[in-house]
Amino acid sequence: MQGNECCANCFGDPGLSKNVIPMILSRRGEQRPKTCDYCGTADTQTFPPSHLREWFELVLDLYVRDPGGKPLASLLAEDWKIFDHPKMDPAHVKELLGDILDDGQIVRQSFTSDSTPVNETPQRWEDLRSEMMHRNRWFLDQPIDLERLRELLGQLVIHEDDFASITTTWHRARLLENDTPYSVSEMGAPPAHLAGHGRANPAGIQYLYLGSTKKTAVSEVRPHTGEKACIAEFRVQPIRALDLRDPRKSVSPFILENREQIASLRAGLPLLERLGEELTKPVQPRSAAYEYIPSQYLCEFIKKQGYQGVLYRSSVSDGVNLALFEPALASPGDVQVTLVDRVTVELNDLF
Repeated sequence: MQGNECCANCFGDPGLSKNVIPMILSRRGEQRPKTCDYCGTADTQTFPPSHLREWFELVLDLYVRDPGGKPLASLLAEDWKIFDHPKMDPAHVKELLGDILDDGQIVRQSFTSDSTPVNETPQRWEDLRSEMMHRNRWFLDQPIDLERLRELLGQLVIHEDDFASITTTWHRARLLENDTPYSVSEMGAPPAHLAGHGRANPAGIQYLYLGSTKKTAVSEVRPHTGEKACIAEFRVQPIRALDLRDPRKSVSPFILENREQIASLRAGLPLLERLGEELTKPVQPRSAAYEYIPSQYLCEFIKKQGYQGVLYRSSVSDGVNLALFEPALASPGDVQVTLVDRVTVELNDLF
């Protein structure tokens, strides 16, 4: 009797969905589409879960049995955000992982991580940013390990099709000083002599900041109720960019060659998450001149590695922001004027 079969949609890992699973399906040859037995996706290519065993066993070598630990399914979800399909609840995940490993008992046992710590931790970044903001700016006492940082950031390159799936049209907003709309030429990056310090750019250096939606673009300029904003559409050429929105979803342990590489990547994930937060965290205007310095340092390093932009979460909307290091890679389109009807405030009591 034929056993259950899974599909690429069961997993939230880019290495599995873009590299490993297509290779497995190509080896199987042409198959009639069916409904996945685990996540319920209809009309999709499926395959026996056991075909993934060798890749999962390499990753699971990072974990050791520990009565005080957590189930493997929980650890994989926390560390790598695997199994993020809405229908992949804990019961389905446990069933699928047991079928992958051909071991229904191991998924009921508890484990903990056995990976070796790496020096570049979030606390190391906190020390560095404090030094850049308040003690030394250009010649740091203890600079971060740039080779290690280069290696980690290289895991966050966004593929062209993933970049295109975010939006086909990006937006930039400017608040109007009067009722005269800005021209298309005025909606690009400001000229170098007018470029103030931004989240990604030091003053005097041109970057183009774009939002994935109109609402995101307007929200980022911090409008007041009743103000008018000019919004321009932009088409962005395919670029080589990094995706710092959610590092645990962007990286993949399944495309690495050995345990040491996987352990090193896992140890670096907290730092990558902290760097993503650096580009997202709200900053008060009165302290922006120095609080933006760490994120500017990060973006300057990213640009120096040959990347043309960086994606990061918006702190004021549900959209995505793009800091484009080369503004000429974006072509402006239509410009429209919109009214800000309402600005909401959310409170988070501190004490």
